[in-house]
Amino acid sequence: MKRIDNVKIFKDLTEEQVIDYALEKNKINKKDIIEVNIVKKSIDARDKKNVHYTYSINVLLKDENKYKWLKDITIKEEEPIIKRRTSNYNPIIVGAGPAGLFCALTLIDNGYKPIIIEQGSCVEDRQKYVEEYRTKGKLNELCNVQFGEGGAGTFSDGKLTTGVNSEYINKVLNYFYKFGAPKEILYLSKPHIGTDNLIKILKNIREYIESKGGKYYFDTKLTDFTKENNVFTVLTNNGTFITDTLVLAIGHSARDTFKMLQDKNVEMNRKNFSVGVRIEHKQKMINESQYGTFTKLNLPPAEYKLAYHNNERSCYTFCMCPGGEVMASSSELESIVTNGMSRFKRDLENANAAVLVNVMTTDFEGNDPLAGMYFQEELEHKAYILGGSNYNAPVQRFEDFKNNVPSTHIGEIKPTYLPGYTLANLNEILPEYVRETLKEGITYFGTKIKGYDNPDAILTGVETRSSSPVTIVRNEELESSISGIYPCGEGPGYAGGITSAAIDGIKVAKKIIEKK
Repeated sequence: MKRIDNVKIFKDLTEEQVIDYALEKNKINKKDIIEVNIVKKSIDARDKKNVHYTYSINVLLKDENKYKWLKDITIKEEEPIIKRRTSNYNPIIVGAGPAGLFCALTLIDNGYKPIIIEQGSCVEDRQKYVEEYRTKGKLNELCNVQFGEGGAGTFSDGKLTTGVNSEYINKVLNYFYKFGAPKEILYLSKPHIGTDNLIKILKNIREYIESKGGKYYFDTKLTDFTKENNVFTVLTNNGTFITDTLVLAIGHSARDTFKMLQDKNVEMNRKNFSVGVRIEHKQKMINESQYGTFTKLNLPPAEYKLAYHNNERSCYTFCMCPGGEVMASSSELESIVTNGMSRFKRDLENANAAVLVNVMTTDFEGNDPLAGMYFQEELEHKAYILGGSNYNAPVQRFEDFKNNVPSTHIGEIKPTYLPGYTLANLNEILPEYVRETLKEGITYFGTKIKGYDNPDAILTGVETRSSSPVTIVRNEELESSISGIYPCGEGPGYAGGITSAAIDGIKVAKKIIEKK
């Protein structure tokens, strides 16, 4: 395989036109080609007067010696899975988020028939519950933005970027493409699916798994388990299941399950996590800051990723949603939790992102592994009270937040949070180290993106579920302190987004299949 790198394109072209241009520039005869594919597309906006696309293209040639000036590359083959599992029990996967689903897909594609139990509903019904909360303030504790088919990532931006270096990244992307994602996710430097596409993809995955013998049990919450002679009796609100393999792909908000596991003496540790707020700006301002005003390219809504460090803490942006909205994401009564969501087109007026400050395990006294979880709960309840105890979120202009005074009006940037918002002073509920680091961080971000520290920028509280506050300890075989239990994905502390959770699901499935 040969690689053509650094193909600079200064106008909007189709995939075919880009490939034709690259082949012509590198003097490659189409008759010599077996296969050609775009493998990367990014936007270079370092020079705002010369914004352009940069492509990389792979070419498989009949005679590579004919084109020696091209770069040689080797496509790493995925290591085959050695099938050692002979158990007659079907593996049970708790949770239908990306970790659970990709664990199930890997098992299905190797001839095994997993059972997926999910406390929330199928994605079609889940949409109704989410919308009911957003329009009426009526929360379904079992099915919401955190729980249900697809997990917490379903009502997000559908980002597929990851900091994880894994041989399974392309496998994950190809699975998403197979089940209905746009082809461009295979080569964009920052691929995303959007909530609207994710909903269709989840239905396609479900139909595929069921067609191969897998089973889903929605509205089925894990409540307890017992183990005897290496066999688990799994108790739920919807019946009892028997297995020798229990995958806990439970998500970062499965607080009842964390408590139950603690009672079962499953080894868990505290984990660092972060809390903060959602910040909103005009997407137009973000576009102009990132791309400038000279380009005539039909560019997608601009993104950003920012970080600030003082002597003790870090402040950083997370899950930036271009052209999106702030989501009501509570999973418990009398709490306020925020998240961000974008549809595939990212065509709404505001951009939003979490702005977070790190919380360390040493911030809590004692040795309870769930101390961080209780801290999250307390902060979410304070936000509920500050918002008016009616599921409105507390919001504040950045200028007022910085000056520690309640907001009395909304400026040019309008909050998008539903079911509604209450003007408030977020300083009243945020710990000092969080609020002061946020002020420093957002002010600093204004030196990186002009207008980021706009006095009218809207802060919505609180963002607490960016990652799990605990780690369920697992060994080299990816089993917990109770053998046969496989902690998997973001909830148990082994992932941080859709792609990394999916990768962890594949890794866990591989261990299950290869276990004698």
